[in-house]
Amino acid sequence: MAVAHSLIANRRLWTFHGGIHIPDEKSLSNGAPIAPIALPSRLVVPLQQHIGAPARVIVAVGERVLKGQMIAEPTGLVSAPVHAPSSGTLVAIESHPIPHPSGLMAPCAIIETDGEDAWAELPPPMTDYPQLDPELIRERIRWAGVVGMGGASFPTSVKLSPGTDRHIHTLIINGAECEPYISCDDRLMRERSGHIFEGVRIMHHLLGVKQVLIGIEDNKPEAIEEMRLALAETDMHTYTEIVPIPTLYPSGGEKQLIRILTGKEVPTKGIPAQVGIVCQNVGTAAAVADAVLEGRPLVSRVVTVTGRAIANPRNLEVPIGTPASDLIAHCGGYRETPRKLVCGGPMMGFALRDADTPITKATNCVLALTPEESPAPGPALACIRCGRCAQACPANLLPQQMYWHARAKDLDRVQDYNLFDCIECGCCAQVCPSHIPLVQYYRYAKTEIWSREQEKRKSEQARARHAAKQARLERQEQERQAKLRKQKEALAAKAKAQAKPETAAKQQASAASPTETANDS
Repeated sequence: MAVAHSLIANRRLWTFHGGIHIPDEKSLSNGAPIAPIALPSRLVVPLQQHIGAPARVIVAVGERVLKGQMIAEPTGLVSAPVHAPSSGTLVAIESHPIPHPSGLMAPCAIIETDGEDAWAELPPPMTDYPQLDPELIRERIRWAGVVGMGGASFPTSVKLSPGTDRHIHTLIINGAECEPYISCDDRLMRERSGHIFEGVRIMHHLLGVKQVLIGIEDNKPEAIEEMRLALAETDMHTYTEIVPIPTLYPSGGEKQLIRILTGKEVPTKGIPAQVGIVCQNVGTAAAVADAVLEGRPLVSRVVTVTGRAIANPRNLEVPIGTPASDLIAHCGGYRETPRKLVCGGPMMGFALRDADTPITKATNCVLALTPEESPAPGPALACIRCGRCAQACPANLLPQQMYWHARAKDLDRVQDYNLFDCIECGCCAQVCPSHIPLVQYYRYAKTEIWSREQEKRKSEQARARHAAKQARLERQEQERQAKLRKQKEALAAKAKAQAKPETAAKQQASAASPTETANDS
């Protein structure tokens, strides 16, 4: 313990621009241990639970699948496979509502479970990973479908392959869990700290970094203590520090946490690797340990089920694909009818339109809010240019300028104000006295820009295909004309060759005719 304490005694902390203090409401759910949930009779497993290309189904409808069996393979570098969360029968591949701000439908594998929860044959543990080729370890993490479990769901194997052109010196483990109500990482650190450190050790080995910094907000004293105890039992304390940070939303944002712990600023439109840093969530570290040391793919996660509308809020270990309604039922159902059912937290989460929407790798919370917790904001009023949004913005943007241009659908101008640096934390909307749903405008603008860029790419691809087709047709016509010319030349040559003996015979006959005439006379 003395060693662990000494590691953080003299560390300087920085601050980021803006941020807000809001009630954390974590005591609703963080008092009870993580509990397993009864196996659902039906699992709805989205084929894309990550940033990047969707996975491609590799099993047939009607086929029996086993827990941990890959049912969809990645289709690109930035992609991730999907595994069966339990054993049963794949009964359909069909569109189903998935957790998304737009409430969109997406292809899902529908599995009717058989109750056996029987595992597929798993790859052997890589307990000797320090002696193995690092690429084999990264490939294992990729095979296991491990993605960032703190929100973005970026494939972890890609983040652990920053490239030889980037010198990574620091690995940051994000245990801040700054959003109100959510406590799944808190409970994970309290109960599985040793397993988290095994994952941290693996990532440290792959990246070859000089230091590991584990940032945890100071409103989680039990988690900080458990992590310190676990660290003290390892040989990692020579390069690892557990750093309690002030509770300020959104200190758990990737760029904000990097700023707090190192003082470094990730450049606009940049990534942490550009400043020598890789950032991973504590849940991701545990999933990496599962994949490498146990050969287990990512088929379940810890989810907070909370809000004052829930009878017994707590954290559950949940198979991927479990309907949100099953989690609510396991926690005793509703104490009262919620005004809003949210996937995620109250700040960055989004409304669930269907309680049967499935849990994915990115789902950290199912939140049922009462009218008192989430009162109707009333109609949005005109912006009064008070500047509170700019003061609160942790990305140091100008939210009112982005709002005006997004509302006017001036997508070029809104990008001039670094729209894509917005982390959609909701601080601006929280402090807006006019109750303008600012984040909705930013999400709309981003979606429109992405859509237009996609259409532009499609148009460019169509033009390229048309140009390629025209070039192919021209080439074929040229080849046809060349072939016709050759045929004509061959026929002409043949005709000429046939004409030569006839001409010679005629000439010979002509030459012989006068002699014959003379002899006759």
